[in-house]
Amino acid sequence: MVILEALGNLGAALGAGIAVLGAAFGIGRIGSTAVEAIARQPEASGDIRSNMIVAAALIEGAAFFAIVVCLLILFMA
Repeated sequence: MVILEALGNLGAALGAGIAVLGAAFGIGRIGSTAVEAIARQPEASGDIRSNMIVAAALIEGAAFFAIVVCLLILFMA
């Protein structure tokens, strides 16, 4: 029983780590492509920046939700 609890804790910790790494990769990718797009069309920088912020917020929200689920698994078991 103790081994299963330890495996559950390990899985929750790995899930939280993967969620954070995925969010960091996604936001970095959004930032790099937004900079490239602004370099190609400087007159559209306002629209590109606002779309980038909305997409980054959605990714951050999904990552936060995944971390909360992993923490619930960790502390409710």
